[in-house]
Amino acid sequence: MATPVIMPRQGLSVESCIITKWHKQKGDRVEPGDVLFTYETDKATFEEEAQHSGILLEIFFEEGDDVPVLTNVCVIGEEGDDVSQYSPHKTEDVKDDETVEEPLQSGSQAEVEEESDTPTIVPQEQDNEKGIIKISPRARNLAKRAGVNIEHAIPTGPEGRIIERDIIDLMEKGKVFTPAAMDQYKPGFSDLPAVGTGLGGRVTTYDLEMAPKEERATVDSAEEKVKADISSDFEEVKLTNIRKVIARTMHQSLANTAQLTLNSSFDATDILNFRAKLKGKGQSLGLDIITINDIILYAVSRTLLNHKELNAHFLEDSMRLYNTVNLGVAVDTPRGLMVPTIINAEKKSLLEISKEVKELASACQSGTINPDLLTNGTFTVTNLGVLGVESFTPVLNPPQTGILGVGSIVHRIREVHGEIENYPAMGLSLTFDHRAIDGAPAARFLKELAENLENFSLLLAK
Repeated sequence: MATPVIMPRQGLSVESCIITKWHKQKGDRVEPGDVLFTYETDKATFEEEAQHSGILLEIFFEEGDDVPVLTNVCVIGEEGDDVSQYSPHKTEDVKDDETVEEPLQSGSQAEVEEESDTPTIVPQEQDNEKGIIKISPRARNLAKRAGVNIEHAIPTGPEGRIIERDIIDLMEKGKVFTPAAMDQYKPGFSDLPAVGTGLGGRVTTYDLEMAPKEERATVDSAEEKVKADISSDFEEVKLTNIRKVIARTMHQSLANTAQLTLNSSFDATDILNFRAKLKGKGQSLGLDIITINDIILYAVSRTLLNHKELNAHFLEDSMRLYNTVNLGVAVDTPRGLMVPTIINAEKKSLLEISKEVKELASACQSGTINPDLLTNGTFTVTNLGVLGVESFTPVLNPPQTGILGVGSIVHRIREVHGEIENYPAMGLSLTFDHRAIDGAPAARFLKELAENLENFSLLLAK
């Protein structure tokens, strides 16, 4: 009996995934555990394994296709099994002989033609004397699935009709749009980038918004001249989907918020002594895995609720102040920056936070993180101290109103009772949205956090 394989839903926030590679081909025999295909969201990459043994009877999508979740991707069964019932295109696979029928006079005949292969007439603003486009149903459905604009297709069918091969040619040579971008697209957008910032290089609404409408020809000619003058000794690397998402998010963050950064430091003596005890005597209790970063996350989760403007989302005409801390933690991965979330961090012990953040980081680095765990953060912490950075300006993750940067430990001197002493200082950099909170309240959070870290042993007793 034939069994369909669906595109899994990797989190409630994911609506579709892109097939990046087929590891098995139509006609191959597969066994449970064999990897059928690799697919990705805008944050992570996954492998889909066969759950049944049999022959890969049919593949409904190709590499690069953007497939809605829970859609049949392929079918496994035995020779002779009927797979037509599982085709996600079965409502589109109507008879399409790529010809335009002569007008029919009979009402019943016209109804039959409408159900089978009547050319779809689409309004057109250019390149047609009658202002219409004639396109076959199969070509129309393929264009819709692929996200290409039929206005750019060159018809090769009878009487100027667009047929399936014209859409395939457009997919190979033209631009591919997301559904939302396709709805907003107008002929004036003639200067869009060759590759969009969406999944698989699709042109998004962001690309439409950023596209200039004038003087593009001058810019293009200048760019070509520069390209001709520079050395050809270079390596061009295509951006990954996650890199495109990071680029778009960072640009929008800086463009749409009023960011200000406060830099401070605190005496790290207490947390260093506490960490030394854990390493020396905490192994039997499993406490030796707790790091300095875990200690800071714990302190942040306990301090934030006293400063709700920083544990909030700014929503233009309102603010959402949270009564629980969903703490985002920036994680460096081979695919780029990811920010998983520790839900209800203020209710978890230091050890629980330590274990959870390591599990989340591992999932991010392996590319198997559930996309739902990368959302809903109310505040973010990013630590570059392990790389020797003393202070920096972290960039907000909208709609969050604050993000804390953690620097390295440096030794400083101070005067105590007339004597000079050396002490370890750790840098803290708080970036906040000045639309949501003023400088003094933000500074008070930073001051209380520093006091809690300098007296961490007391904070644990609360």
